[in-house]
Amino acid sequence: MIKGKILVIDDDKDILLSTKVVLKKEFKEIKTVSNPDDIVPYIEKQLFDIILLDMNFTTGATSGKEGLAWLKKILSLDPKATVIMMTAYGDINLAIEAMKNGAVDFVVKPWDNKKLLATILSAFKLSQSKKEISQLKSKQEVLVQDIDQTFSEIIGESEQIKELLNIIDKVANTDANILILGENGTGKEVIARAIHRKSQRSKNLFVNVDLGAIAETLFESELFGHTKGSFTDAKEDRTGRFEIANQGTLFLDEIGNLSLPLQSKLLTSIQKKEIVKVGSNQPIPVDLRLVCATNMPLKEMVDRNEFRQDLFFRINTVEIHVPPLRDRIDDIPLLSNHFLEIYKRKYKKTDMKLSTDAIKKLKKYTWPGNIRELQHIIERTVIMSNSNIINATDIVLNISETSAINKNNLNLEEVEKNTIEKALKKHNYNVSAAAKELGLGRTTMYRKMTKYGF
Repeated sequence: MIKGKILVIDDDKDILLSTKVVLKKEFKEIKTVSNPDDIVPYIEKQLFDIILLDMNFTTGATSGKEGLAWLKKILSLDPKATVIMMTAYGDINLAIEAMKNGAVDFVVKPWDNKKLLATILSAFKLSQSKKEISQLKSKQEVLVQDIDQTFSEIIGESEQIKELLNIIDKVANTDANILILGENGTGKEVIARAIHRKSQRSKNLFVNVDLGAIAETLFESELFGHTKGSFTDAKEDRTGRFEIANQGTLFLDEIGNLSLPLQSKLLTSIQKKEIVKVGSNQPIPVDLRLVCATNMPLKEMVDRNEFRQDLFFRINTVEIHVPPLRDRIDDIPLLSNHFLEIYKRKYKKTDMKLSTDAIKKLKKYTWPGNIRELQHIIERTVIMSNSNIINATDIVLNISETSAINKNNLNLEEVEKNTIEKALKKHNYNVSAAAKELGLGRTTMYRKMTKYGF
């Protein structure tokens, strides 16, 4: 039995009784109303999955005007109502008029019970689909807001940040493709999300794809999707990131890591504004805003034939350079206190403050890991500090400040930590380059960096 609620409105009590008999085997709750004046109290107090509404209530009336009037009233009270009209006269023009005014279907009395039931079951499925779509949209909006809250507004008052904000304001409401350049940890994703947040696509999804973390063999499947059976592990159809980002923003991070063959495939989809799933020949149109980012020198890579020139021109209608933290020292107090507020709440140390000496120490550091490194250091300091005032001595910027590395140290975790730190420093905190030298995948590298607080 379906846990659905049906409201039947007809002035003929025999019709109400017979309808109830037919439907009670399939639906859990059936309400009947013989006086249309009682419709409003019913609709105001509860929601119905299906409403069966007679077209005529006055004896001898055949115009259907009463039913159409009540249909409009019901939809004004509940715009999502699923209404099926009933009449003893099979007037096609009346049926068309009812459908134009928002009815989903039309049945003629006397009806065949099986046909009536089939019509109502079909309308019920439609009603449920409407609710699911509405719920999905609501969930999407909540998820978008929740995810976006973890990426704060751009924080800073330096001239570099003011100029950056000015550029974002200019480009956000366009659909121009954006290329964001900057060192690792400078906040390129925060910039991309700020552009999305200020754009006309802000109510739709922002889809982040780390191209450096996708294996070449899975590139097409991840970005374009695949059909069931298209390869060994394709046990079901899968939607790719391009299709998921439709009507929204697609953020391709670490685009400089793509091989030339993958660059060609990406370029084709961007140019045609359509994708083809692996295992399919059917093109799927996509409408999205493309924002790319990299810490690699794409112009030099183009000169060395390591990056396609046509793809480079396609993705950087507007180029945005994010300054490293060492070039915006005046923003360090703001950023430090921002992260302090976050981790004070997280670790329930609400009275903590940064001393003047602590701020001075932070401003003197060169920040090879940029904002991400500052965030990790503030978090670590909050965890380790036993005082409400964080002094300069509480802030550990690197290992050499606290102790020399014991060359005879055989502790595996300590050795691994030191080795990762050396590789990161050697490559100026270029995670891809450091991971490559260590023989690690980017995902593994990020996991270990989080583990050791880098």
